[in-house]
Amino acid sequence: MACHLLLTDFTLPLKSPKLSHSRQQRKGRSNGSRKVSTTVAYYGLKTPPYNLDGLEPYMSKRALEVHWGVRHRGFVEDLNRQLRKSDILYGYTMDELVKTTFNNGNPLPEFNNVAEAWNHDFFWESMQPGGGDMPKLGLLGQIEKDFGSFTNFREKFVETALSLFGSGWVWLVLKRQDKRLAVVKTSNSINPIVWEGIPILNLDMWEHAYYLDYKNDKAKYVSMFMNHLVSWNAATDLLETCKLTATRICRAPYLGGFEPDICFIERYR
Repeated sequence: MACHLLLTDFTLPLKSPKLSHSRQQRKGRSNGSRKVSTTVAYYGLKTPPYNLDGLEPYMSKRALEVHWGVRHRGFVEDLNRQLRKSDILYGYTMDELVKTTFNNGNPLPEFNNVAEAWNHDFFWESMQPGGGDMPKLGLLGQIEKDFGSFTNFREKFVETALSLFGSGWVWLVLKRQDKRLAVVKTSNSINPIVWEGIPILNLDMWEHAYYLDYKNDKAKYVSMFMNHLVSWNAATDLLETCKLTATRICRAPYLGGFEPDICFIERYR
């Protein structure tokens, strides 16, 4: 499990945009003389941690309305439709669902939707109003240690974003085994947690992420992200959380009902 679960709870089930606990009943099915009802858990669409106009002028309200309100919502709703067809995947956290449906590089039908829902949740939290500039404290020191300088890191991140062929994502990750930061790119919906990487921040490089505001000017989009949008506060918190070596993780709902207080401690090292 990745350390970021302390900050971003991907385990709450729902169909509505607001985060709260809910459960929905399927119509009872006949089992001889008895009528059996089953509880069905859904994943919810999480709202960004700012108003939809909060990133203007660098990311417009209209872009958020389409990107979050239509595309991200579509991934969540399509995932829930897929999960209704089978009981097998109930009870998983979002991290577990991403890893399980990746299926060692042979993705199950649910993978694209669950990975894109995860990736977008993380993307909104990778930005903040008044973002950009440089990180401070421990994250800056770790970047300088692992990349030589912040300038080197920035050049690496921008180069990686602009060299990504087709659609995908760019990530700053903490490599679990090496215990160092790295910039990686992934195609389509792939998320580095499938390779045991720990995401610290990400940037959406699908065309729908930038076209409304920047048309085909990917370089300007990436520059605006680095200069004005990236949330070094969130990234710093994530890195510090990982250094605590333990994280509190709550289980997702399962078919028999939702129990939000079932938690455990998982060691990072």
